[in-house]
Amino acid sequence: MVEKFVAYLTFEKRYSPHTILAYERDLAFFQEFLKEKYLIDSLKTIDHHKIRAWVLFQMQNKHDNKSINRRIASLRTFYKFLLKSKEINLDPTLKIVAPKLSKKLPTFLEEKATEALFDFSKMEFGLDFEGLRDKLILELFYGTGIRLSELISLKWDSIHINLSQIKVIGKGNKERIIPIHKNLINSILHYNEEKNKLFGSNLKTSFVVTNDGEDCYPMLIYRTVRKYLGKVTTQDKKSPHVLRHTFATHLLNKGADLNAIKDLLGHSSLASTQVYTHNSFEKLKSIFENAHPRA
Repeated sequence: MVEKFVAYLTFEKRYSPHTILAYERDLAFFQEFLKEKYLIDSLKTIDHHKIRAWVLFQMQNKHDNKSINRRIASLRTFYKFLLKSKEINLDPTLKIVAPKLSKKLPTFLEEKATEALFDFSKMEFGLDFEGLRDKLILELFYGTGIRLSELISLKWDSIHINLSQIKVIGKGNKERIIPIHKNLINSILHYNEEKNKLFGSNLKTSFVVTNDGEDCYPMLIYRTVRKYLGKVTTQDKKSPHVLRHTFATHLLNKGADLNAIKDLLGHSSLASTQVYTHNSFEKLKSIFENAHPRA
């Protein structure tokens, strides 16, 4: 049945070879477990108790929950296929509950690293258009907390200098207003003046453009952020989202209201924003342990 399942994934579902190989490995791992523990060869005759035992076996052997959940998902797909093919009458994965994934704390820059990033007397951006644009990209991410997609889709008519705010369209096509500070306004005006000199005031293009005046694209933004973050931090993650996380974490550390941060980030629920409180708690815990005489 595994061969028929692979054919189904290949020709009907049109999954990639890499994905299909992952399914095959997960099923082979499950089959090996069944043979060693229960002397069972057929995957069609097992019940949910055997699957639970397999999940427990993985947890006892310190397999991470993400890998376990992926293997369970592979089994679910396989048994749905058997049910659809009328090879079985009941899906044994229906009673299986996947282990909870531990939430990863957002990666952010420490304040010293952020200060170094925006120390324009030392950080060499260059005075040409590319330098102005790269500097603006970093300032927009850290100054507003916007997402990569929001920066790319930002237009000049969404930037309201007189009101000191920008308008972005976020997830679910939701519009939100974000205030911008004086330094960011100056960078926006300086960049826009140079952009108009080189390419004209084309309002249809993205506000942030390439060296040729074309719409910006994700890889250019990633490369820019990675380049400059690499000068101030050794941490592995150096993405635009790190600056978004840094924006939120630093606001919270300075006493900003969590609901206000939620609105600035464009989160649909407070639960998404509350993850930043864990970073703040860890910082407080570290300060306590270093400062308290009996810690």
